Amino acid sequence: MTPSPGRRAGRLAGAYGLLTLAALLFLAFSLALPDTFPTLDNVSAVLSTDAIPALLALGATIPIATGKFDLSLGYGLGLAHVVTMRLIVTEGWPWPSACAVVVLGGAAVGALNGTVVEFARIDSFIATLGTGSVLYACTGWITGGARVVPGPHGLPAAFTDLYDSRFLGLPVSAFYVLALAAALWVLLERLPAGRYLYVIGSNPRAAELVGIPVRRHVVRAFAGSGLVVGIAGVLLAAQQRIGNPSVGMDYLLPAFVGALLGSTAVRPGRANAAGTLVAVTVLAVGLAGIGQLGAQFWVTPLFNGCTLLIAVGLAGYAARRQVRRRRTGPP
Repeated sequence: MTPSPGRRAGRLAGAYGLLTLAALLFLAFSLALPDTFPTLDNVSAVLSTDAIPALLALGATIPIATGKFDLSLGYGLGLAHVVTMRLIVTEGWPWPSACAVVVLGGAAVGALNGTVVEFARIDSFIATLGTGSVLYACTGWITGGARVVPGPHGLPAAFTDLYDSRFLGLPVSAFYVLALAAALWVLLERLPAGRYLYVIGSNPRAAELVGIPVRRHVVRAFAGSGLVVGIAGVLLAAQQRIGNPSVGMDYLLPAFVGALLGSTAVRPGRANAAGTLVAVTVLAVGLAGIGQLGAQFWVTPLFNGCTLLIAVGLAGYAARRQVRRRRTGPP
């Protein structure tokens, strides 16, 4: 059955409307700020500044595909980055070993979150909020509430180059985001494991009835999210070059805004890597533009909060529309 032109146009608008919005925002700010906004320096600055929120948004997308939410992302990021600094600065570890331990530790924490959610049967909001509070307590215990500051020789140059170096004239951190988005796209769209995650997110009971090991895949989804948090924590340490025990929570809201808003684009109605990448682009362009226009400091949390409300509403609408289409469509 061929869809009508109106339905086809609506489908295209739903899939690529957010990408169009990103282009329009960039055009509008370029016209308003022709000397500063449409420049390579500004694009590089935006890519560098928003790489870590983009990584976290992609990490949050994995459990969201199963219908779960990981609210410990910000706390885990704070712990990962201070542990990285502590191992390198205080304990004298080689930076590759410190980074490997932190990344694997992030995956272990994520697996713990998934275990609590699935085997203790605690709602993911409550469970990850509780484990996040424990992670924040660990951060305070490790640092004593003080910052971890390198000595007079600073951090190893090879470590800081993980974030500061450039590739093809752009910050290398932007290519980390692209690589993770590509890997996540392959996982969710091309591999059986990704399809299992979507089935679980749509109907866990049906997934069990067809033989999908729901608990195992949910734990793996949280472990993947924790792995991304560990990587982001390492990069945050390389970027800031100082261990700040309270920095992680600043990244939680942008991560969820990007992941939820992304579920309304490209593949509306379900979390997807391409949509998340488009969503974080919209957020990055919007925040950079209003910042250069001289907005007050409180505009950023206002923008993130309003966008989150809009994202949740649109995500719910897209999901309901997808369900209705399945029910009314031809068999």
